Amino acid sequence: MKRPFAQVDVFTSAPEESDAVTGNPVAVVLDSTDLADESMAQFARWTNLSETTFVLPSTDPAADYRLRIFTPGGELPFAGHPTLGSAHAWLASGGKPQGDRIVQECGIGLVELRVDGERLAFKAPELLRSGDVDDATIDRALEAIGVTRDDYVSSNWVDNGPGWMGIELSSARAVLDLTPDFAKVADMKIGVFGRYPNAAPADIEVRGFIPAVGVSEDPVTGSLNAGLAVWLRSIESVPEHYVASQGTVLGRSGRVYVDDEGAAGIWVGGTSRTIIDGTVRL
Repeated sequence: MKRPFAQVDVFTSAPEESDAVTGNPVAVVLDSTDLADESMAQFARWTNLSETTFVLPSTDPAADYRLRIFTPGGELPFAGHPTLGSAHAWLASGGKPQGDRIVQECGIGLVELRVDGERLAFKAPELLRSGDVDDATIDRALEAIGVTRDDYVSSNWVDNGPGWMGIELSSARAVLDLTPDFAKVADMKIGVFGRYPNAAPADIEVRGFIPAVGVSEDPVTGSLNAGLAVWLRSIESVPEHYVASQGTVLGRSGRVYVDDEGAAGIWVGGTSRTIIDGTVRL
């Protein structure tokens, strides 16, 4: 049957009037009622995007809709850029939140979203796993991404569902120069960042490596940036408001905006634009 469908460019830095696509695409099936799990997984493998999402009626009365998120390699309990892109598509298709904010139900529970001017932002979920990464795992990760301890600064688990390990390198340049060996990355999910000098357009450069889910390098990653923000703000290692750049090496120019509002939470946002709008036969 034909179902409403959109493909959205998320975390784009391109102006609204531009034809450029600079962020991370997500495919959104806007009515997935009665769609079998295997059909979802098969379609996600076919799109071959980092994520494909399926919008369903919520099972929690506090939620506006339920979202299932698939990579080519399987289902995720949460992911950031699909959350923003799906909310953008849901609103554009006539969706109306019950309250002042959008509430998404997904594998990790309820996720709040809000409209920030031309952007959407989600409230960063609590980390399911945090704390130090053991030396053996760090050594394995550094070897996989092709750097030595000379460029290594610090690390932490920043897992809010996908399983991210966060690693800080000595600079944004060191991050951009990485040449990972994806066979060695294997089942690790490695997020790397480095800082730009003052007055640069962005504060940090981020890269995310996840070959085990069928995506060697993710162009722009909301869950990783959210996990990094929770870690770095907890030790006051970044400002309350900062901008992350991601996707540069892949020819993208994604921009992720992070705002720490204290008791109101950490919000991770960006601009989304619908690129494809129509129906899909599923």
